[in-house]
Amino acid sequence: MISIIIPVLNEVKTIEELLFHLVDCADLKNINEIIVVDGGSTDGTKNIIQSLDLKIKLLNSEKGRAKQMNTGSSFATGDILYFLHADSFPPLNYDTHIINEVKKGNNAGCFRLQFDSNHWWLKIASWLTQFSWRACRGGDQSQFITKALFEDIGGFDETYTIYEDNILINELYKRNEFVVINKKIKTSARLYKKHGVWKIQYHFLAIYLKRWNGATAVELYEYYKKHI
Repeated sequence: MISIIIPVLNEVKTIEELLFHLVDCADLKNINEIIVVDGGSTDGTKNIIQSLDLKIKLLNSEKGRAKQMNTGSSFATGDILYFLHADSFPPLNYDTHIINEVKKGNNAGCFRLQFDSNHWWLKIASWLTQFSWRACRGGDQSQFITKALFEDIGGFDETYTIYEDNILINELYKRNEFVVINKKIKTSARLYKKHGVWKIQYHFLAIYLKRWNGATAVELYEYYKKHI
């Protein structure tokens, strides 16, 4: 059974559509629970969730995706955890795809990516995510992982305000515990649309290289705040 965990902060524009999408695109017998962890929204996100006729666990947490996702996992009762961004919509039958991979012994992984944009570079970037190369991974692709493996790793590193998804993925690659499901999760390109494709791509690459060269969690966050 799958526990879906979604960290949110001011996601009033997407959260209702996402929650109904998750219900409509899965066999609910496979979904143990949907847990939304709010980091202090002020835009009515929580009110929308509470008004829906859906069985959603709404939790409060300190702001920060790592902290929010760890909080969600601590309340999860499923044996598979599925971490999902609030603006990413997994494919039809995502639950079955995940369960089938776990049955095959693949204890962690993600879907390939498709941005909601026709920009040629984002199309190329999306196409590359079907491959298992470490450089093609990111949190927007979502992350499934067995609860046992997640707890063995120690969860998300809460010292990271950004890049927390990649820190967990790095550990999974070290353990050879990662698979890419060849189905597309559709995610928003809103950050690229807001700041420009080339600016965001440049700074994301810079953050990746800085971490590769040993930059600390604080240094990465300071760079992110300054440039993005």
